[in-house]
Amino acid sequence: MSKLITGGLGFIGVYLAHALLQKGEEVVLFDIMSSSPLIKDIKDKVKIVQGDLSSWAEVMEVVKKNKIDGIYHTGALLSASAEEKPITAYNVNAGGTFNILEAARLFNVKRVVYTSTIASYGLGLNTVDEDTIQMPISMYGVTKVFSERLGEYYQRKFGVDFRAVRLPSIIGPGRGAGGASAYSTLMISEPALKRPYSAFVEEDVIMPILYIKDCVDCLIRLYEADNARLKRRVYCIEGFSPTAKEIYDEVKRILPTADIKFKPDRELTQIVRSWPKYLRETKAFEDWGWKTKYLLKETVKDFIEEVQAHPEIYG
Repeated sequence: MSKLITGGLGFIGVYLAHALLQKGEEVVLFDIMSSSPLIKDIKDKVKIVQGDLSSWAEVMEVVKKNKIDGIYHTGALLSASAEEKPITAYNVNAGGTFNILEAARLFNVKRVVYTSTIASYGLGLNTVDEDTIQMPISMYGVTKVFSERLGEYYQRKFGVDFRAVRLPSIIGPGRGAGGASAYSTLMISEPALKRPYSAFVEEDVIMPILYIKDCVDCLIRLYEADNARLKRRVYCIEGFSPTAKEIYDEVKRILPTADIKFKPDRELTQIVRSWPKYLRETKAFEDWGWKTKYLLKETVKDFIEEVQAHPEIYG
């Protein structure tokens, strides 16, 4: 039996694949793409199936043919692309989740773990948790809220073991440069590669972020959690919420010669300021013992060490 990762060649998907392989799992990666530079060292250890989440037939085939017993559903059209192509986003994000849940129901998949987002909340919020009303303003956020509710429906109606986490922005080596949250990654990765970087936000902006290693750990921990302890289907993961200046200071502490400047873009800064600044993960701790481990100092230190150890991958 195998674990399926949708969006398997994406940033989270590849790191998750590494972690599952280390646990001795057989891993199938399902993605619209056919390759990723991050997959080089494990491409012979996983099965890569190129396919489209919006295709009912392709999703059914990959689950049935590979005897999938667990699914990590990380695949989605992300925020910027979803705004440019809302119809495609609906088909991939909402329709894709429906296809995954149907496959889980039809082929008796043991469990589905889904990655939701802080973008499912609305404007003007400072601190959010599982009980905060979700009023997303983006197509990406709308499809994530829909997918959460659909997963809960499949759990109630058909007994599909659906579990989800609402994540802050994920940072780490190999994350792309797209999106308004990318500064939090590039402020660390570029100096680690001895390159200058100009941050496009103001110094005092606050954004919740989660290191990729914590992200992967929480997905696996939630998958393995005792169902009897879970009081809900969706949990918030807190991460930590530094200002851009605090990230700058921590990078400069480790790399004193780092060339980082602030050249704010008004529109991008406003986007970041529109997001909630803090998440609470109290319920995740109470139900399945989760607590964010990599805070600012631990994240920056490990991030820099990983990039400098593998510049051929992350450069």
